[in-house]
Amino acid sequence: MTSDESDTEPDNGSGDEEGLTYAETGVDIDASEDATAALLEAFGSGLKTEYAGLLDIGDRYLALATDGVGTKLLVAEAMDDYSTIGIDCIAMNVNDLVAAGVEPVAFVDYLAIDEPDDGLTAEIGEGLAVGLEEANLTLLGGETAVMPEVVTGFDLAGTCAGLALKDEILEGEAAVGDALVGFPSNGIHSNGLTLAREAVTRNHAYTDTFPLDPEVTIGEELLRPTRLYTHLLEPMRRHGVRAAAHVTGGGWTNLLRMGEHRYVIEDPLPSHPIFEFVAEEGNVSDEEMYRTFNMGTGLVVALESEAAEAMVAETDGQLVGHVEDGASVEIRGLSLS
Repeated sequence: MTSDESDTEPDNGSGDEEGLTYAETGVDIDASEDATAALLEAFGSGLKTEYAGLLDIGDRYLALATDGVGTKLLVAEAMDDYSTIGIDCIAMNVNDLVAAGVEPVAFVDYLAIDEPDDGLTAEIGEGLAVGLEEANLTLLGGETAVMPEVVTGFDLAGTCAGLALKDEILEGEAAVGDALVGFPSNGIHSNGLTLAREAVTRNHAYTDTFPLDPEVTIGEELLRPTRLYTHLLEPMRRHGVRAAAHVTGGGWTNLLRMGEHRYVIEDPLPSHPIFEFVAEEGNVSDEEMYRTFNMGTGLVVALESEAAEAMVAETDGQLVGHVEDGASVEIRGLSLS
């Protein structure tokens, strides 16, 4: 599913074996969003962006984002390798703040575990330390809760605090005529793993060599840590980015969080081999892949065309499309809404 394969790409929605969907593997994104909306209705409406809650503290906002690593933890457990999931935990939170235009400054983690395990916690700590250093974050503390009757195995999550002057917060709304610049992901990142795990374990073990890259195993490929995008904050501000989409749960439909427009993707970044492998092994349709995974692009920003060219020139971003009137994401002949 790389960008130069669009004319020959097979229809992954057909075949003898039933095609997988995210909902059928246990994660229904629409149901999850409905449940979240129901939870939020119990509270008063506060100031928030699509990616972070904001608290007015005078001349700036204090922003908070919280997230976890999800079922990628099960791959780490199967591989007995917990050294990178701390990076995922940092990145999933930090990137949400970046998508709001907020500078991350501090982090706290929460580890729930069924029984103490010094080796596991030490490896998790290694990954957290790497993520903290890359994001220039301070770890203010955390909690390790031993809950054998509540948790089987463990779960890892965190909360990130950020600060931004009031004029630094992104508008959050793209404009018709804007250009779209995409930034590469590092692979599958930390969402969609429930579908990916089901697909790749139909005929393989995590310890099998990854057929599309014999230098790594399937498990190692799935564990590639989520990329951090904090380095893009300054270019985003300098070039007048209006809105950004962190491409996580919901895949490319995240672009609709930049406003009700038609996002036309004409030249997407190449997808990583892992996505081709998941699609083939799980007989997953193209539409389901783009609704679930980042497909090679971890962050998309909307800004004026002239500024987009300058931003691309100084970053690893690529012009991937533009914004029109409408309410959909158009990519590779698919229409997502």
